[in-house]
Amino acid sequence: MGAALGLDELVAWVLEGRDGIVPKASWGETSLFYNPGRVRPNGVYFCTIKEHDGPNDRASQLDREGVLRLAIGIGKPAYEERFGPVPGRPPKGGVVDTGHDFTRLRTVMPHPVYGWMGWVQVLSPTADDLPELAPLIDLAYRRAVERLA
Repeated sequence: MGAALGLDELVAWVLEGRDGIVPKASWGETSLFYNPGRVRPNGVYFCTIKEHDGPNDRASQLDREGVLRLAIGIGKPAYEERFGPVPGRPPKGGVVDTGHDFTRLRTVMPHPVYGWMGWVQVLSPTADDLPELAPLIDLAYRRAVERLA
């Protein structure tokens, strides 16, 4: 097993072979938007990389040394295919009720806050995890392309 990938490595990997993506750093995370030619102020975001806990998002304990979260908006149909019914929306500061250990590294699981929207997460992926993650990124990217159109 290799070392966890860093922010710059993950951004470069997501950008590779996918046109029209604009990275934007804000709120302690880097969001990746599909926005070819910057036709909209932001575009459609489909992936984020977060390195620190936020006031309403502490379930993954991102403040641990070397831990970051790759979050991917795969949509509700793909979420349900993988995990079953989407959970209900959690209250502010809460987490979705799925029974997952949201601190577990290198495991694709529901996003603790946005699972109800069809988002998944993986903490501290390594290069070995990229073949499993590529189809999820591709799906989220295709969804963003369709939504912008």
